Amino acid sequence: MIAHYDQNSHDIKLASIMRDTYVDIPGHGMQKINAAFAFGGPELLRQTIKQNFDIDIHYYAVVGFEGFSKIVDVLAPDGIEVAIPYEMSYGIGMTLQPGKHTLHGEELLGYVRFRHDRLSDFGRVDRQQEVMSKLKDEAVSIHSLVNLPKMLGIADPYIDTNVDNNTILSIGKGLIAGKSKEMETIRIPVEDSFVNKQADVGAVLSIDFDKNKQALKEFLTSSKKDKVAVESSSFTLEFHTDCCFNVN
Repeated sequence: MIAHYDQNSHDIKLASIMRDTYVDIPGHGMQKINAAFAFGGPELLRQTIKQNFDIDIHYYAVVGFEGFSKIVDVLAPDGIEVAIPYEMSYGIGMTLQPGKHTLHGEELLGYVRFRHDRLSDFGRVDRQQEVMSKLKDEAVSIHSLVNLPKMLGIADPYIDTNVDNNTILSIGKGLIAGKSKEMETIRIPVEDSFVNKQADVGAVLSIDFDKNKQALKEFLTSSKKDKVAVESSSFTLEFHTDCCFNVN
């Protein structure tokens, strides 16, 4: 995921790049984009995004399965309500029943990981964006500015990031100040810009790079009138393997 936060307008945007997107990974040739993190961690992922999408990202955050569950329970101690359309079980180590349910850490992790339905990864991306948006809303509704340092202190052991504490606090304060703002989201590749293809690395999404680069840049730009350089205020998040965040 690539997240963009504007400290002046308090706009927050989240772009999810599909894990099977077929890209050129520096030094490794054409691969699925999720392989970049496996081959070379956050730095190679950064280079891959720069080379394929012309977005220069400098900051990252990585959160593992356990960390995701712990942080969810810190941000939303009363849980997150979701509408589960059908039984979810395969591949997530639990069974989630259809209907409206309030999920906590481990259950919410299962919800965002599930991908064994007719929508496959497309459905999973939708659920991940839904949960990120709801977590943001929960965080700013129940945590005041006074509680922010304590909240970050609890979450710190579960986050691997190169974002300094002052910047994290600044972003947190801004999110609370702009709590009425809704999170905007986009999925890459966008509609009608890709085809399913079989490659030597398996089933991939072969995309129209020009169309997706343009869509991503327009989305991440702060406003149509003020074309601010994306790299000055963006950070990236990636669900690596099945659930982790890289923030640039």
